[in-house]
Amino acid sequence: MKVLVAGASGFVGARLCPALEEAGHTVRAMTRRPAGYRGVGEPVAGDVGDPASLRPALAGCDVAYYLVHSLGDADFEQRDADGASAFGRAAADEGVSRIIYLGGLGAGEDDLSAHLRSRHQVEGLLGDAGVPVTTLRAGIIVGHGGISWEMTRQLVEHLPAMVCPRWVRTRTQPIAVADVVRYLVGVLDVPETTGRAFDIGGPEVLEYLTMMRRVAAIEGRTMLVLPVPLLTPSLSSRWLSLVTDVDVATGRSLIDSMSNEVVVRDDSIRELVPFSPMDYDEAVLAALGERARAARAAAGGAPGR
Repeated sequence: MKVLVAGASGFVGARLCPALEEAGHTVRAMTRRPAGYRGVGEPVAGDVGDPASLRPALAGCDVAYYLVHSLGDADFEQRDADGASAFGRAAADEGVSRIIYLGGLGAGEDDLSAHLRSRHQVEGLLGDAGVPVTTLRAGIIVGHGGISWEMTRQLVEHLPAMVCPRWVRTRTQPIAVADVVRYLVGVLDVPETTGRAFDIGGPEVLEYLTMMRRVAAIEGRTMLVLPVPLLTPSLSSRWLSLVTDVDVATGRSLIDSMSNEVVVRDDSIRELVPFSPMDYDEAVLAALGERARAARAAAGGAPGR
């Protein structure tokens, strides 16, 4: 099958492209800068912010993966809405049979944050032109380079003692990035997943505080946390930008979402794409191992350098 991956150079896309190729599919990697693309697949120019670029990118493709979002932009809701609408129309025009989208957990009846509300809105907009959409909704994705994971790791590593807002008590259901990729590849060969939305997550439901403490234990660190109920989202986002690599705008969007409980409410995907997802500690160890390998590669591959 010939598939387009929009967001091929991103956190999930860079892992999805080789997995799709390994599964026997022909991969077209959509990127704004194809000349600089070094990943798996045929690079093709495309930008969801430039509708005219999308039809040539999608031409001849059977299925398209949509892994694009604009979380760091002040107007990300409008940008994501416009991009999803343009992509859905171009996919319909080119006869694409299905779009597979990685969205966010969170029940529609909840008072969702702008970030999660946007993710749910994109689901509908992608399919408005008539192309069936398969949506996989995930919460925290644990893997080297993922924003939410890096925020967790850096908080643990940079602050042995911290004052935290009340969102540290919110429950979520983290999932390893390798398992997200397994689901994304798996639904491609299961026709019953067409036109449906599925929740995906790891086997454990955890508070953010528990997640941080378990990372600290794995790394052999001691961490003291004092939750402070009156620490506002604005102050929290500025605090994050000081102690992690997460910028203020992205931090604010993430923190707003952390007030929403994001857990799997329907696990029917487990019957259609059956495997046993990693538990949280396994996912953390895999992420830390990948980070260590990347650091060695950046240093020239010489141990101890």
